[in-house]
Amino acid sequence: MRVASAFVRTRMTSTQMLRGILAATLVLLAACAQRTSAPTGEVFAFALIGDTPYSSGAEDRFEQMLQQINDDPSIRFVLHAGDLKGSAEPCSDQLLRRRLAQFQVVRTALVYTPGDNDWTDCHRAGAGSHHPLERLDALRRLAYPAPGRSFGHLPLALQSQAGAPENAQFTYGRVMFVTLHVTGSNNGLEPWTAPTPAESAALRDEQMAAFRQREAANLAWLGAAFAQASAGEAIAMVVLMHANPGFDLPPGDERRAGFEAIIDALGRLTAQFGRPVLLLHGDGHIFLVDRPLAGGSPSAPNLRRVQAFGYPWTEWIRIEVDPASGAVFRVGVGERHDVIGG
Repeated sequence: MRVASAFVRTRMTSTQMLRGILAATLVLLAACAQRTSAPTGEVFAFALIGDTPYSSGAEDRFEQMLQQINDDPSIRFVLHAGDLKGSAEPCSDQLLRRRLAQFQVVRTALVYTPGDNDWTDCHRAGAGSHHPLERLDALRRLAYPAPGRSFGHLPLALQSQAGAPENAQFTYGRVMFVTLHVTGSNNGLEPWTAPTPAESAALRDEQMAAFRQREAANLAWLGAAFAQASAGEAIAMVVLMHANPGFDLPPGDERRAGFEAIIDALGRLTAQFGRPVLLLHGDGHIFLVDRPLAGGSPSAPNLRRVQAFGYPWTEWIRIEVDPASGAVFRVGVGERHDVIGG
């Protein structure tokens, strides 16, 4: 059993934690702001994928899909919305290394954010009955060995959050892109299975402390990105995370308890921003486009949500960015590529 983290032992409140992380994040973004250049006004495209591959048998199809993306000269980079392995696959370093190596096939750049299968669900027997925080440490070590640099043959320069290298930010063509570590399994609140009943309470305390720490980091990172975009020349924002946060569920439903703060922040910050915001996520495995916060309070009709394909489909979504268009984003599937079945 892993020793409980410092966040279990401390009496720091969630508000104090959030304020501290937000202050550090704002200083970091202001001090090391860097821009991935693209000609002003250029129309470009990027690809969205997620929840793939889910088995060793799907790895060849995954590389075929990446090759399709490589063959589209308009694609500037690829965003992977998490879950690079199936829930029943082993949570091993060997498997992570093999899947992460596949990301390097991309001709341009690939930015990856973690999914629940990649660490928080590793407590399950089918995945090897691991301690999830040990697997998170391994994932960070293997997937983000050089924070500030994406995968791919032409990696992007990224800003990464201190202590959470998976949270990244970059600007391309006057559009700000930001990733958040928000996973499925109710954002990691699904109870972890302890080795013995006697260890359950301590493990749950550790789980909740880790959740609060990650939630505070996500909220600070998102708030700082919106502040920077609002103060600068960004014409739009893209937010990438893994989880479908349950927009269709009523507020207060326990099935979206892990997402309430993120949903509230997205609605408030998007409404204040007033420019197009594209929320990209996986988790649901079915292609979906809608405006889930158009009827919220505050109303945020400028937020458009795109859910990526996932297992059993090996498919990608092409998103075009046209700075001269009022909507900025055009989402398309099947026009310039074919579905890879299986």
